[in-house]
Amino acid sequence: MTSKEFLTIIKKEANPTDYKRYLKQLNYKKITSDEKLAVFEVPNRYLASWIKSKYKPLIQHCFEIYDGTKPHIEIKITGEKKSKKEIISEKAKNEATESTILNPSYTFDSFVVGSSNQMAYNASLAVSEKPGVQYNPLFIYGGTGLGKTHLLQAIGNDAIEKGKTVIYVTIEQFMNDFTFSIKNKNMEHFRGKYRKCDVLLIDDIQFLSGKEQTQEEFFHTFNELHNAKKQIVMTSDRLPSQIAGLVDRLKSRFEWGLTADIQMPGLETKIAIIEKKSELNGINLSREIVNYIATNLDNSIREIEGVLIKLNASASLLNQEINLELAQSLLKEQIREKKENIKLPDIISLVANELNIKPSDIKSKKRTATVANARRVVIYLARELTHNSMPDIAKFLGMKDHSSISKNIQKTNKLIETDENFKLIIQNLKNKIIH
Repeated sequence: MTSKEFLTIIKKEANPTDYKRYLKQLNYKKITSDEKLAVFEVPNRYLASWIKSKYKPLIQHCFEIYDGTKPHIEIKITGEKKSKKEIISEKAKNEATESTILNPSYTFDSFVVGSSNQMAYNASLAVSEKPGVQYNPLFIYGGTGLGKTHLLQAIGNDAIEKGKTVIYVTIEQFMNDFTFSIKNKNMEHFRGKYRKCDVLLIDDIQFLSGKEQTQEEFFHTFNELHNAKKQIVMTSDRLPSQIAGLVDRLKSRFEWGLTADIQMPGLETKIAIIEKKSELNGINLSREIVNYIATNLDNSIREIEGVLIKLNASASLLNQEINLELAQSLLKEQIREKKENIKLPDIISLVANELNIKPSDIKSKKRTATVANARRVVIYLARELTHNSMPDIAKFLGMKDHSSISKNIQKTNKLIETDENFKLIIQNLKNKIIH
């Protein structure tokens, strides 16, 4: 089988996104392969580790489809010098070693740093440079989809690159592994796996809440690793002290090192994230489309990436370029759902707070420049973000009729076109109201 034939088969069998991003980089080395051993080359260790962890069985299946064989799969780094004898001698060792599934695209280089995540990023970088020495454990907390898992796996990918043994699991996987090991009387294997690694990465530690037996086991695992100066990194949606149903001695240990939070990204950071994710996925977006996505999507990075992939796929299927109309079409349902939950008093409250005036001033007869500007912003956002008609808005604000609303909207649109600072204020307020 040639490398081209192999890629043709795996393209049909694998997830299309995984094939496009990672698997098509597999280079089958026919000269150094035989029916018992299939050798592949990839550009870097991140990719090698991820493909080994997730796709080795499928790669073997491709050979079964082609000629009925099921060879051992070896994935080398391009340019790495390794004889067939060395590869075979490592086979037993490799099969006995616990592997971990990490996304190779989750690196420090692909993480967008902003004021909302600067501390967590710097702490993760410090841990990667000196694992087990500084900030042990590292506890990263924040809302869903803000980048905690990205940083966690970036630490893991960096450690693998340096030849460290890494275990990455969600706490649910840890619990399932623990329960399975008790049931099958195989705790020695379980403890060997979790207590002999160099770096232990645990996602969603908050779900350890109320699991007394698992907490006891994790307590001893933590102590073993910490005493051996092995690095522990955990993520959660809240601080250790706020995790109900967690024993005090674990709460205490989770705070031994450093706790770092990730907050919702500001508008500028979100724009940078969209641009970075687009670049990594090979998607070309105009500034107009980037701004539209940034001001109409939730702050979840996961949601942003999902929309970008959907946008790219839709453009490909429709055989057209990505334009603003396509983006608006894809996001219209999400925006419609959000609009249904936005109320006029909420808009007034937020605008008043941001522009440092009283909410009652906006509905008053005052004509000062500050109040008039705030009222204009409220009118524009109410028309943009709610289903209220112009007469509805006029009535709510105590204005004469809908023509006053129309004039204010026209003036606001003109300011958005000519004043970049005003445009940014509008975008930022819109973002905060939606989310």
